[in-house]
Amino acid sequence: MSALDLLADMLRIRAFEAVLVSRRDHGFQLLSSGAEAVAVGVAAALTREDQLLTSGRSIGPALARGLDPGRVMAELLGKASGTNRGKGGRGHLAQPSEGFFGAHAVVGGNLTIAAGVALSFQVRQIPAVAVCIFGDGACAAGALHETLNLAAIWKLPLVLVCDNNQMAVSTPRADALAPAALSDLAAPFGLPHATVDGTDVLSVSEAMRAYVARARSGGGAAFLECLSERFYSHSSSTRETRSAAEMAVVKTRCPIERLAAHLLDAGDLDAEALARMRSEAHEAAVAAMAFAEAAPFPDAAEALTDVL
Repeated sequence: MSALDLLADMLRIRAFEAVLVSRRDHGFQLLSSGAEAVAVGVAAALTREDQLLTSGRSIGPALARGLDPGRVMAELLGKASGTNRGKGGRGHLAQPSEGFFGAHAVVGGNLTIAAGVALSFQVRQIPAVAVCIFGDGACAAGALHETLNLAAIWKLPLVLVCDNNQMAVSTPRADALAPAALSDLAAPFGLPHATVDGTDVLSVSEAMRAYVARARSGGGAAFLECLSERFYSHSSSTRETRSAAEMAVVKTRCPIERLAAHLLDAGDLDAEALARMRSEAHEAAVAAMAFAEAAPFPDAAEALTDVL
């Protein structure tokens, strides 16, 4: 993907969430605004055969992976035309046929599942890679260490990506996790690991391409930490605990404005083209909402279907 394509994808995620939250009945959501570069940079390194898993903060990754925005919006609003017929919602959004194995609402709950997906590729000798995005809060979970251990022993085709927005709900990362860099958690297991600026989509994409290529060729697992920002409160149902002054600083690290400025300075983009890209992203989000609004809710008779 070109840098312009990466910018367009980030703009689409930002516009999608803006249209979603403008609705009073948008439901309980965890938004990706501020961390678009992580989702887009990770997805840019994947092929169609690969599978992406995410935490409950799934909107950005799902759209970056290429899921239809209208169907994603419908799922978030509980409509029958959603990717999971309105039954999964934001916390369990999934479409494996499109390389999005899905979200998991339990903190750290997606990690061991990702190891299982990677193991299935390995056993079936499929040259595909499982990638799992999770938050910094999951780094305190034992499941991460169990996953790192098995991934190292079995040389699984797995790339673990920590989207470190530096806040676990309202707890600053430094108050909850001791390592200087969360990527260092992979060191005792002998796995390659790195920390990159998660507001720089080009850096995220470059690091991911190297780790994905290594995993695909049989080199085994890796751990990538992306230092990102969160522009909203933890969820649509929680208040913002950071001060206005803190938020002003956070919003100076916008991944979209960073890449746009880079492209403008390089002469690869002009102000008119950028304005057009923003307008197209907004129009696509409005169209997704129109699709969702027109969709019916699931029939009550389906309440117990798809339940194991």
